[in-house]
Amino acid sequence: MSEHVEVVYSEEHWENLRSLRGEAISLMRPLAAAHIECIAYGSLARGDVKSTSDVDIFLPSPPTPELIEAALERTGIRASEREIVQATPGYAAKGYIYTAEHRGYSFPLVRLLPTERDFYGFAGSVTPPQLDTGVRVPGVDKRLMLIEPTPKGHIESPVAGREGAVARLLGVDTRIVMERVRTLERRRSVGRTGVFLKHTLDPGEGFGEALHRLSLHKPAVRKRMG
Repeated sequence: MSEHVEVVYSEEHWENLRSLRGEAISLMRPLAAAHIECIAYGSLARGDVKSTSDVDIFLPSPPTPELIEAALERTGIRASEREIVQATPGYAAKGYIYTAEHRGYSFPLVRLLPTERDFYGFAGSVTPPQLDTGVRVPGVDKRLMLIEPTPKGHIESPVAGREGAVARLLGVDTRIVMERVRTLERRRSVGRTGVFLKHTLDPGEGFGEALHRLSLHKPAVRKRMG
């Protein structure tokens, strides 16, 4: 039996994809106008969305958080909540600006490691012009299935055992593929563990001052700031 499975999207699926991508374009527009690089990633980029899919816009090389917030506020986009999240002690701390439930922006607060930047290529990512023109790209989902878009939907196939070929297809380092396989397989066996750090910012609190204060008590935060 072939390990490749073809999935044909229903009209409802295509409509949901168009709607979610439209939301993503609206969120990206003020950043693009301010010449701030941004991408949509994951199922939005690949096309295998669900009705519950997040619309998370990632800023790979952001300016200061204050400039991000100013660019959003100029077009009337206001945060409903802001957070600093560090998934594990070794990962980069990221800022999150939520505009609604499962909608918003994320950006690194420290320099990303190459494997952290490669994650977005691993999952699949698209730029605003690609979203505008309906481009979909291959990437890997949370089941460790490679999703390759087709005109009718997508073809999915397992990553395990093909890490090198998948890395070449996605244009990422083989190490990120191996790392994600290990991480996701560990979650399957032991379940998802808690997030190392999550801090909700007060209304008047800035990301920079909050990160500095957290670093005074969290050596792992301080280490990644160096």
